[in-house]
Amino acid sequence: MFSSMSRCPMAAAAARAVMRAVRVSEFGGPEVLRLRADVPIPAPKDTQVLIKVHACGVNPVETYIRSGNYARKPALPYTPGSDVAGVIESVGERVTAFKKGDRVFTSATLSGGYADYAVAEADTVFPLSDKLNFSQGAAVAIPYFTAYRALFLKGRAKAGESVLIHGASGGVGIAACQIARAYGLKVLGTAGTEEGMNIVLRNGAHQAFNHREANYLDKIKEYTKMQGVNIIIEMLSNVNLAADLHLLSHAGRVMVVGCRGSIEINPRETMNKESSIIGVGRFLETEEERRQCAQVVLEGIEAGWLKPVVGPEYPLQEVARAHEDIIHSSGARGKMVLLP
Repeated sequence: MFSSMSRCPMAAAAARAVMRAVRVSEFGGPEVLRLRADVPIPAPKDTQVLIKVHACGVNPVETYIRSGNYARKPALPYTPGSDVAGVIESVGERVTAFKKGDRVFTSATLSGGYADYAVAEADTVFPLSDKLNFSQGAAVAIPYFTAYRALFLKGRAKAGESVLIHGASGGVGIAACQIARAYGLKVLGTAGTEEGMNIVLRNGAHQAFNHREANYLDKIKEYTKMQGVNIIIEMLSNVNLAADLHLLSHAGRVMVVGCRGSIEINPRETMNKESSIIGVGRFLETEEERRQCAQVVLEGIEAGWLKPVVGPEYPLQEVARAHEDIIHSSGARGKMVLLP
């Protein structure tokens, strides 16, 4: 199903104009992900940069887009992937912030990140600190920008409030734990395994709960002394949303970050506490929001509290297995990454 090109120096030089890239020519299951070795290397336009990809994050939303069951459908064929880390290969004529050889990460490629090279607008690219390796760099943009936007730009979190992060051992969950702890919130997190719970506790949570236990909701209520939590960051709202409404305090907010289907709820539960359900759409961020998120992230890296946790790493030719695992694995253990 997959093809590959020789990685020896002479072959690489001879094939400099083309690269390996995962292409999707029809919507469907993971089997539609095809690694091609004859994809032209994109050229950056005036305000763009070309990045030699060293690592690319894998996100659940990419599986929804690939399947065709998502509101945003790219034109076929396309290359998936948004958040990459790597080295600047070349820049457009109007780019002054970066030069060839700079280590960077980006929040949004234009050509797709599951590839040897990717083009991005320069204003979506940020310097990658030497404190982080490339796999960690690929675990920054989508998880941390999403987490900060959900907590503060949309959720209006304040120091001293409590937050429950449902599915806290994945990329966005760990990011939310670290950010919430750094900004003075009381942090609760859930995970599906003992290992996941330990990861959550090591990354800022004051308390962790196993969401596979039948009585875990009662344990959360007991921990909050039946007062509930101010904010819930929800990664699987089609499973948890109805229960979330019972866990909120007065004027609590559920931030819907992830969803894989429909669920039935009783709207009266929002009336009883004047609570809110707020969707968080990563693709809807404004330029100002992106700048705010970037500032927080870069400051957090320098301060040392922002430390991405990398989970499973896959070579590019195993992209189909990565898409299977990110949906069906028994429990998240950090950010999933592809390595070209």
